Amino acid sequence: MSGALWTATEAAAATGGQLRGDWQASGVSIDSRDLRPGDLFVALTDARDGHDFVAAAFQAGAAAAVVSRVPPGVDEDAPLLIVDDVYEALLDLGRAARARTDAQVIAVTGSVGKTTTKEMLRSALARQGRVHAAYMSLNNHWGVPLTLARMPRATDFALVEIGMNHAGEIAPLSRLARPHVAVITNVAQAHMAAFDGIRDIARAKAEIFQGMTPGSTAIVNRDIETFGLLDGIARAAGCSVVTFGRDMGADFRVIELSHNRNVTSMRAQMHGTPLMVRINAPGPHLALNALAVLAAVEAVGADVALAALDLRGWSPPEGRGARHMIALDPTADELCLELIDDAYNANPASMAAAFDVLAASTPCDGIGRIARGRRIAMLTDMLELGENAADMHRALAALPAVENIDRFHLAGPLMRAFFEALPFDKRGEWHESAEGLAARVHHLLDAGDVVMVKGSKGSCASLVVRAIMKLDRTA
Repeated sequence: MSGALWTATEAAAATGGQLRGDWQASGVSIDSRDLRPGDLFVALTDARDGHDFVAAAFQAGAAAAVVSRVPPGVDEDAPLLIVDDVYEALLDLGRAARARTDAQVIAVTGSVGKTTTKEMLRSALARQGRVHAAYMSLNNHWGVPLTLARMPRATDFALVEIGMNHAGEIAPLSRLARPHVAVITNVAQAHMAAFDGIRDIARAKAEIFQGMTPGSTAIVNRDIETFGLLDGIARAAGCSVVTFGRDMGADFRVIELSHNRNVTSMRAQMHGTPLMVRINAPGPHLALNALAVLAAVEAVGADVALAALDLRGWSPPEGRGARHMIALDPTADELCLELIDDAYNANPASMAAAFDVLAASTPCDGIGRIARGRRIAMLTDMLELGENAADMHRALAALPAVENIDRFHLAGPLMRAFFEALPFDKRGEWHESAEGLAARVHHLLDAGDVVMVKGSKGSCASLVVRAIMKLDRTA
């Protein structure tokens, strides 16, 4: 059997397309800018027509291209797979890749923590088999089939992240992935503009059970208010249900939890059996993600104790709680500040978790011009929260962790509501946009500070992160 990910014959059989040339592909790409030599380029049409980039893909070393017409600037003998619909062909490739593997498939969804949980699973299972998972947050209508289409035949564990903005989006992706195990990390106020309430969000997340294989396992957070709804839907779909959380009835249960700026330690129980877990990152929410991971490890028949040990090697990815020391003076090592980069996305639940992490951090006194290290939050708007968005921002001021955060610098029209609800001594600066806040970071931070940046992707919190990173005199 060929060692290629896709041969021309296999891809044509999967899609029903017309072949031009004989070829083998070692990967699959939908973006000519990050294509690797040997990839099969899939010319999707989204904001731009992928056919316009086929010539660039071949120049970058593409093995072949999936197209619905012969694109301009391409040689007559170029290796192509011509199909009726390129997106449907990507679905077909994902479906065929899923069918030809014996991998245990774990699907992850939830309002918060999908990518974190997927990455924890990657670390937890790495020594127990061949793991396949996307390195980015590929969880939408093209990201899921792309993840599957890239899956090698010899995969042991496939990790598939599934997201949504509206009802009806998860079900077809679940049917494509056909998971053996489905994890719902939580259900919280996110994408509220598309839903009438939290129970509607829960029903949309529960669509993940519609594609489950026979004898499958649903792993559900027992602490959340919609647990009963999710439990009922999962059982009606024929799943066995395993729970995690702090609740007394949870199968994987937190008994005792402690964390500092570097470590989260947890004493837990697995079906009543003691279990110790340590993660080299701060945050009680990470402990719950870890329990969900260990429940999934058990469900696929892997070694839970080994997985718990290997979780020590996991660290948060960029934009999701990664920590950086920013050196403000190349001649004085002690003149630095700590950046917590949580800028990838935000909703009220993840914002509360981030506040807890910042409140537990340890600034350093006596090294900066202010002489007292501070805990500082730099926040941009949480988006897609619907008509009550301003109220949800305002409610952040009532979170207990606010008391232990020294200053809030904010950007965006929705964050104005939070700014006005804060005690006067907590208010820093407010700006119309992330660009305005980013331009001020060098005036607002000092050596010894710990600064956390968070906001929705669309409100450009990453601009603030970039501005802080530029303060590093050793970069």
